[in-house]
Amino acid sequence: MRKLVVVMIALLGLVFLVGCGDDDSEDHAGKASSPTVMGGPAPATVPGFREGAPQQDTPAPTDQSNRKEVITGSVDVTSGDPIAAAATVTEQVRAVDGRIDSRTEQPGTDKRTARAVLSVRVPADKTDAFITGLGGVGTVTRVSTDRDDVTMQWQDLDARIRALQASVDRLKALITGATNTADLIAAEEALSSRQGELDSLTAQKRSLDDQVALSTLTVTLTADEKNAPGDPDNFWDGIVSGWHSLIDWLQDAIVFLGKAVPWLGFLAVIGGLLYAALRLLRGRRRTGAPTHAATAPVATAPAAPAAATASGATASSASASASGKETPGAHSAGDDQTEQP
Repeated sequence: MRKLVVVMIALLGLVFLVGCGDDDSEDHAGKASSPTVMGGPAPATVPGFREGAPQQDTPAPTDQSNRKEVITGSVDVTSGDPIAAAATVTEQVRAVDGRIDSRTEQPGTDKRTARAVLSVRVPADKTDAFITGLGGVGTVTRVSTDRDDVTMQWQDLDARIRALQASVDRLKALITGATNTADLIAAEEALSSRQGELDSLTAQKRSLDDQVALSTLTVTLTADEKNAPGDPDNFWDGIVSGWHSLIDWLQDAIVFLGKAVPWLGFLAVIGGLLYAALRLLRGRRRTGAPTHAATAPVATAPAAPAAATASGATASSASASASGKETPGAHSAGDDQTEQP
């Protein structure tokens, strides 16, 4: 019994010692780890960095050197000769190393004013100077410009292009070091997809760079009011205007007749066909009527001899009474004829 009690006490003492050892090890581990945290590297916060403030390596929003703008606008100019003024504007565009995308000219007539419209591209940094120079061509009546900030769009395209270019370079390296066919095919498919996307983004960025580098302006040149056609001011101008209006009316009438000739020929052909159809129908009706008339006497042919005999007897009696003489045997002949069935 005593041995059992001693064993139990020994076991309890062993368990107590083990528990104390675990606590000591945890304390030592905590003490060992705490210096590492305190003496380790500082937090990821950059010295001098404050919450809400921009980082030092990123440009400030107020920096105008990296700003990308697309400038568009329109300018209205009046001139005595819009066509000649358009040639002058073309020379000015070439002088500032620009280009002309489209040019439309409309010479003046008695009914409309001369007009010219040009779509020009000039360097963005020379846009204001170019618009000011248009005052030497004529009178600038209206100027409208619009500046669209595309900085964020340009930066996004640039970042995506650089990322795709790095991915393409890595895929090319994988293709070079591929050891089996499956890896080579997978790398080539991925490279084809990335290369297509890279080319598309590069084209978009190139177009955006062109819009940023060159402003787009629409220059409209019109004639002065004194050179614009209007109502006549005196008697002679009235005669001239009336003569021109008469000539124009005659020209319009001749053109109308020329347009009407094909229609008249078409209507004549249609009328001729209708007339021929009506004549054909009438001819068929006329040829059908005598056929019915010819069949009627055939049905009454047996009664014709009796009628002829009766008419002959009547004629003979009438002639006998008219002469007052009786022909011997006439009655007997008449009796014989009447008694015949």
